[in-house]
Amino acid sequence: MEIKPHGSWRSPITPTMLVDEAVKFRDVCIDEGALYWSEVRPAERGRSVIMRQKDGVVEELLPAPYSAKSRVHEYGGAAFIASGGTLYFSNFRDQHLYSLSPDGEISELTRANCKRYADLVSDSSRGLLYAVEEDHCSPHGVVVNRLVKVDLRTKESEVIHEGCDFYGMPTLHPEGTHLAFITWNHPHMPWDGSTLWMGGLSSEGSLVSLRRVAGGDNESIFQPQWSSDGILYFVSDRTKFWNIYRIVMGEVEPCCAMSAEFGQPLWVLGVSRYGFLPSGDIASIYTVNATDALGILNPEEKKLTKLSLPLSSITHLKVHQNRLYFVGASPAEVPTLMCFDLDTIALERIRGSRETSLDPSYISIPREVEFPTGDGNTAFALFYPPKSDLFCCAERPPLIVKSHGGPSTHANSALDLEIQFWTSRGIAFLNVNYGGSTGYGREYRERLKGSWGNVDVNDCSNCALYLVEQESVDPRRMAIRGSSSGGYTALAALTFKNVFSAGASYFGISDLELLTQDTHKFESHYLDYLIGPYPKQKERYVSCSPIHHLRALSCPVILFQGSEDRVVPPSQSQVLFEALKKNKIPVAYILFEGEGHGFQLAQNIKRSFEAELYFYSKIFGFYLDDNLTPITIHNFL
Repeated sequence: MEIKPHGSWRSPITPTMLVDEAVKFRDVCIDEGALYWSEVRPAERGRSVIMRQKDGVVEELLPAPYSAKSRVHEYGGAAFIASGGTLYFSNFRDQHLYSLSPDGEISELTRANCKRYADLVSDSSRGLLYAVEEDHCSPHGVVVNRLVKVDLRTKESEVIHEGCDFYGMPTLHPEGTHLAFITWNHPHMPWDGSTLWMGGLSSEGSLVSLRRVAGGDNESIFQPQWSSDGILYFVSDRTKFWNIYRIVMGEVEPCCAMSAEFGQPLWVLGVSRYGFLPSGDIASIYTVNATDALGILNPEEKKLTKLSLPLSSITHLKVHQNRLYFVGASPAEVPTLMCFDLDTIALERIRGSRETSLDPSYISIPREVEFPTGDGNTAFALFYPPKSDLFCCAERPPLIVKSHGGPSTHANSALDLEIQFWTSRGIAFLNVNYGGSTGYGREYRERLKGSWGNVDVNDCSNCALYLVEQESVDPRRMAIRGSSSGGYTALAALTFKNVFSAGASYFGISDLELLTQDTHKFESHYLDYLIGPYPKQKERYVSCSPIHHLRALSCPVILFQGSEDRVVPPSQSQVLFEALKKNKIPVAYILFEGEGHGFQLAQNIKRSFEAELYFYSKIFGFYLDDNLTPITIHNFL
């Protein structure tokens, strides 16, 4: 092996490889035995394409320029459904609903330019679609969410329930007699407190005899779903873990009490983590310590049997007969659309998120780290050491710490080329599941309540220092990066801690007060939970905002931002950039025109990784094997 400085190792994982032939799987559904899914393609400017596998043949159904992507809650999800061979979808450009007939004819179903739709449910017996509608038509900027029905014959829509701040996950009784759905109200997010409703349906599809059946301010409801025999099942965290329940004779009963998560935060609509088998058993994803597994749950015996599959991350589960369809991944395999046949015990890989294979000699396999947080607790992270069969170095490697977004999500061990991009160059990578992350139960999740900017920052810092104590990384060359809320944690760590010597913020939050005044409806009260009610606790908002403490931020930072970001407005990054530049701190700022919250265009994703790598090479002082376009780093000689 050739001895070469960390960061300078030649890697086959180029910035171009991160986006070439790469897709992100979105929604999955089954209709008449055919499998449908949508995939977001950076190479097509982020277009979300609907695909179908029927009789073993895979084909693309949605022609350009149509893109099946909703903007309900800004994060969307559940943008299409297939019923009777016809596709119904929300088109990204205008947010109108359309139908795509089996013969390829596309028809517009809605025309209001200020309304958005998601979470579609087909009621073929009545010729209706039920959907979550988000109305932006008010001239005063008031956004209204509600449940509507769309008549497929007249193309007229009608409200069937309103009055709650948010709606989600409508589900139709197999005989079409009832509809169930969830709601939640400010200041709660759906994973804090939500309500499950069930009502009868009239012959015209209107709700009658609506009643609340579960949920409340301190209980989170997830994925209500009817079994084939008309029993309503749902997921609740009433016992501090998201477990599956059902309603029998008007009473709620648990199906299998476990210290495991059968649900997840409803950041995007349409998430599916369980489905019913012909036997009456339930196939389900469940998560223990941020690692996913598939199991078969017998609700009568209240027993769960784990399936032996080489996977650690599983999403988008749909069930058809005895076949389980899902997106699965492992530390050695990228997210892949798969099918597991319970009869033959065979695992079929239908479509990978990328076609390019990676030499295993470059794949860094993470190890789970449990570390002390400083307050008597412990927290968790995934540590990826540098990996290459061609290069080595006796010195300790630089470290990049990632603070995940959400913050109520979690890092998993699925093979991620964006992580391997760093480790294959000789840079260690740490993915922290700080207190507040999901996948560990409600108590762990609530560590962040009123403590954002403290618990997450301390955990990221303490884990980095723990690795220093283990002599695994170089304490002089540690960076922290994050996007959105993870970008806030990164900026706060750089401001309020003296642990990291560089950082990268992707559309991160620097001014918490501005976020209360200029963000979208879905997250407009999220900070009430994370920080405290505003303006009652204004002092805390100021004390936790990096923008007000820039004299303490004395290490180099690179900022990335989309010009059309409605979640974290570009003004936040711009103000931070100007202030750091004025304070003579090395800083770089890259604004991508037309991008929103999360970059979609291949050239912009590629450019961001090139720029971040170039930035670290200058700050940490290693030369690059890559031939990268230089960026301007202000105040850096």
